[in-house]
Amino acid sequence: MKLVIVTAVEEFRKDVLNLFKNANIHNFSSSDIDGYKNGSSILMTAGWFPGEKFSNESRMFFSFTEDDNIDALFQLIQEFNLTLQTSNAVRAVVVPIERNI
Repeated sequence: MKLVIVTAVEEFRKDVLNLFKNANIHNFSSSDIDGYKNGSSILMTAGWFPGEKFSNESRMFFSFTEDDNIDALFQLIQEFNLTLQTSNAVRAVVVPIERNI
């Protein structure tokens, strides 16, 4: 069992849900996150308006699942990213689980 973490801009939320379904990953969690392309504190404080936002609305999905499902998910994500006309590709990482209860 491993932990797979997927991040995507909010626009791709439904697409990622379908990718998980097609990879046979039915149990997962998600969370709203703010994605930043440049975390420079100078850029973040240089705005004219204090409420100015320098982030993209994004989602993080994660699941504890088996290697076969992760392999399928990575293949599906790779194919999905090839069709994108944007620089906001879906990203994924795998974290091995040493112990669990």
